[in-house]
Amino acid sequence: MEYLKIIAFTHQQIDLKALGKLVICEQTLDDRLRNIQSELDIKEIFYVGTCNRVEFVFTAAATVDKAFITRFMQVLDMGLPEEYMEQFIKNVVVYEQVEAFNHLLRTSCSLESLVVGEKEILAQVRKAYEACRVAGFTGDYMRMIMDRVVKTAKEVYTHTNISRNPVSVVSLAYRKLRELNMCGNVRLLIIGAGETNMNIAQYLKKHKYSNFSVFNRTIAKAENLAKALNGTAYPLSALADYKEGFDVIITCTGATEPILTQELYTKLLNGDTAKKVIVDLAVPNDTAPEVVQNFPLHFIEVESLKEIARKNIQERYDELVHAEHIIDDNIKEFESVLRQRKIEIAMSDVPKKIKEIKHTAMNAIFADEINTMDDNSKAVLGRIMDYMEKKCISVPMVMAKEILVKNS
Repeated sequence: MEYLKIIAFTHQQIDLKALGKLVICEQTLDDRLRNIQSELDIKEIFYVGTCNRVEFVFTAAATVDKAFITRFMQVLDMGLPEEYMEQFIKNVVVYEQVEAFNHLLRTSCSLESLVVGEKEILAQVRKAYEACRVAGFTGDYMRMIMDRVVKTAKEVYTHTNISRNPVSVVSLAYRKLRELNMCGNVRLLIIGAGETNMNIAQYLKKHKYSNFSVFNRTIAKAENLAKALNGTAYPLSALADYKEGFDVIITCTGATEPILTQELYTKLLNGDTAKKVIVDLAVPNDTAPEVVQNFPLHFIEVESLKEIARKNIQERYDELVHAEHIIDDNIKEFESVLRQRKIEIAMSDVPKKIKEIKHTAMNAIFADEINTMDDNSKAVLGRIMDYMEKKCISVPMVMAKEILVKNS
């Protein structure tokens, strides 16, 4: 794990509203990561952006010091004012080698989450990795890392009570929403059809809410969610012309600028002066600050859920200790797996060389003698050579792994 590094910006060091300025939209992610790879000599990289963290997991030989991080942020080119750049660089957390692997495991097991015990983070990390794998930003090393991350997280969730009666950001938001005692026929306007909104919408459907209108940039995703909720789907571009009214807005998109501006919110109200509810689970918020300031509404956001989340961590302290033992065991086991993989890579040319030796022996050195044999003898010799080829390939591999195990 010599070259594994993580640059992390999380809710533990940075205010969530400020953290939102580092969220990268899907449309520009590939170009930004490609620039990072070429400018900073990074071999493999993937980006994780959730409601309470922005992290870059990568492999590089360079030392990740302040100069490296400054250059990293400059190449990332998020268009940040100088004061924000200084704030982020000052509050960044860097993990390297085993410490980086430990952090990635703890994150995926939800031990570093705003709400300990929520399983959503594992799905988010896997999805983030998969997107970067498909785009060609990761290779064999990150594949092994992620295999171990998934294995460890599953063990933690299976063998501890850390996720029993799970409390996620979504479920906390739903609880806050339920406290408002809304009737079952309230008009629910959902902006964004990603995993977070799908989860909270399922809570609502389960408790007999039924009047859903779903808006999303990709209409196919809006249609899928609307179908599951027996609601109506619209493209996001149609939001400004929506005149059907609403009681609750639930919004969570990947937008880097507010979607619910004062102008748009006024249009959606269409003259209605009743107090509304906005559940905004996006980071950065989809709701412009002036909407919260200038209109009568109940506003539920991720930041307001942090105190409940802190109590959640205290309640799960004993399970944290148990989970950390599982993580430690997996780190030790993975170090052996990595060494074995290095041997496999180092000996990857052995099969090719053995085949070349076999081919030369049978078709050049001993060709004349073989040609004097009858067909049955040739067949027997062929089977012997095939057997020897397999053993000459497998035996050194097995012996090397055994020596490795003994030495470790």
